[in-house]
Amino acid sequence: MALFLAVALVALFVAWVVGQPILARRRRERLRRTPLPAAWRAILERRVPLLRRLPARLRRELEGQVQVFIADKHFIGCAGLDITDEIRLVIAAQACLLVLERRGDHFPKVRDILVYPAAFVVEGVRPAGLPGLMQEERATRSGESWSHGQVVISWEDALAGAANPHDGQNVVIHEFAHQLDQWKGFANGAPWLGRRDRYSRWSSVMHAEYAGLRHAAALGEPALLHFYGTTSPAEFFAVASETFFERAAEMAAIHPALYAELRNLYRVDPASW
Repeated sequence: MALFLAVALVALFVAWVVGQPILARRRRERLRRTPLPAAWRAILERRVPLLRRLPARLRRELEGQVQVFIADKHFIGCAGLDITDEIRLVIAAQACLLVLERRGDHFPKVRDILVYPAAFVVEGVRPAGLPGLMQEERATRSGESWSHGQVVISWEDALAGAANPHDGQNVVIHEFAHQLDQWKGFANGAPWLGRRDRYSRWSSVMHAEYAGLRHAAALGEPALLHFYGTTSPAEFFAVASETFFERAAEMAAIHPALYAELRNLYRVDPASW
């Protein structure tokens, strides 16, 4: 009797585990089909003007993605900040631009979004120039992306990035681009492209564009992309993603190969919006 009971319990447990992804998909599909509340839509209209440029189909898709995102992610207020619907919506809408046409990809590794009222200070150590010698360092940040499931955002900077959709600077897009890059556990400027045979072209284009930006920075020449992208290939990808969504027509004209790679990655064409 005990053996049969044990077998039955194991079978029930296995059925429960197997059924969890199916139930999660069904819940997300229900959320995606649920109309966005009018009060939420009003917040997005006021706070995220970039969304006004979206074609109607993509706008509906984004609203569904936003509902899934808000239901799936845990928002945590830091330094006394109270999390509101406005905070959730503004951050979620900008993050979901990156997965607008990537069905099933809702940043599955992201669990928590930590939100500070404004730019925050982080402490760390860096090499001091002599072997084995380290120096304490304090830096002010508007956002961070961690590989173990957390994104940190300055609410003040998230609002500013949303308010001006033409300057190519958007902290939410930047940090969530890092999350796409960190799918394999670390960031190196190479997110999952869908097929391995696409990496040769991606690597060639990114290497050339990264080198070009570094060259422009060294000579003090003007550039479309922010020079923070010269920090590393990972930062170049995140900066390029900001520019892709906010200055798409200029990127398509000045950096057509880079634009084409990002258009293939994100499966949208914001220059046509």
